[in-house]
Amino acid sequence: MDILVSEVGPRDGLQNVKRVMPTEAKKVWIDELVAAGVREIEVGSFVPAKLIPQLADTPEIVAHARRHEGVTVAALVPNRRGAADAISAGVHKLTLPLSVSETHSLANLRKTHEQVLGEVRQICAMLAQLPKERRPHFEGSLSTVFGCTLEGAISDSTILRLAAALMEAGCDEVGLSDTTGYATPHEVQRVVRLVRGEVGDAAVTGLHLHNTRGVGLANVLAGLEVGIGTFDSSIGGLGGCPFAPGASGNIVTEDLVFMLESQGCRTGIDLDRLMESRRVVAAALPGEPLYGFIADAGLPKGWSAPDQSTEKLRTFA
Repeated sequence: MDILVSEVGPRDGLQNVKRVMPTEAKKVWIDELVAAGVREIEVGSFVPAKLIPQLADTPEIVAHARRHEGVTVAALVPNRRGAADAISAGVHKLTLPLSVSETHSLANLRKTHEQVLGEVRQICAMLAQLPKERRPHFEGSLSTVFGCTLEGAISDSTILRLAAALMEAGCDEVGLSDTTGYATPHEVQRVVRLVRGEVGDAAVTGLHLHNTRGVGLANVLAGLEVGIGTFDSSIGGLGGCPFAPGASGNIVTEDLVFMLESQGCRTGIDLDRLMESRRVVAAALPGEPLYGFIADAGLPKGWSAPDQSTEKLRTFA
C-alpha cells in the first residue's frame, strides 16, 4: 500500500517557533527532504509578514522547491489574496483552513464561516480561469474538526454543512485537521466515515494529525484502516496552532515513516537520509526542542523495511 507522507514542518512547524529560520537553511532543509524521498512539502503560507514573520520568505522558498522535479510544492492560504500570490509563485497545491469552530475561525482568520466560504468561492472562480496545466490542486481543510479548545465539541451537522459547502464551491478535496490534538482513534474513523458519507470517499483522502495527547500514531493506524492514504507530519514534531491554546506538536515524520514502513506500507522515504534533514533543523534552530523516539533510540539492530516484492503486506479495509 502506497502512503503519501506530506511534510508540513517548513510551514506548520515554523509558524509556532519564535526564532526565524534563515532562508538558506530552509532551502537546505527542503533539499534534504527531497533527497530522502519526500514527495510533498508544505513550504510556507501566503499571509502578511507582520502576522507570521517566520514565513515571510515563502515566495523564495517556493521558487527553490520547484527546482526539484516530481515534488508537490504546497502552501497554506487564508484568502483570495493569498491564493493569488501563491498561484503567481507557482505552487502545485493550495490549502485553505476552514475552522468548523467559528470561535476558532474568528481567532485564526478573523472571519465567520460564511466569510471564509466566500473567499473559497472567489478562489475557485479564479482557478477556473487558469489553463489546466497552471491550476493548483485546491484543498479545503476542515480545521478543529475533532474538537476545539475554545468551543469544545462541534456538531456533526456543522461539520457536514461545511464539508458540503467546500465541495459545492469547487474544492478538489476536503482535508480533516486535528488542529487542537483532540482526536482519538475511534473519532478519526467516525469522522472520516461521516464526512465521506456527505461528499464521497474520493474527496476525503488526507489527515492532518497532532500528537498533543500522545495518540498521533494510533490515530494514523485508525486512518489507515478506513483507507486514508495521505498523512501530514513534521520533522521533530515541530508545530502547532498559535490560536489553539495547548495544541502543540505535529506527528513526528521520522516516527511516522518508521511505523508505516514497519507495517509494510510504502512511503518511498529513506529513514537514514531523513535524519539528515532533522540535523539541518536542529542546527538552524538551536535550543528549540525536537521530539521523536527514532531520533533518540535509533533504528532496531538489523532493521530494514519489509521486502514488499515477496512479503505479504498487511491490508487495510
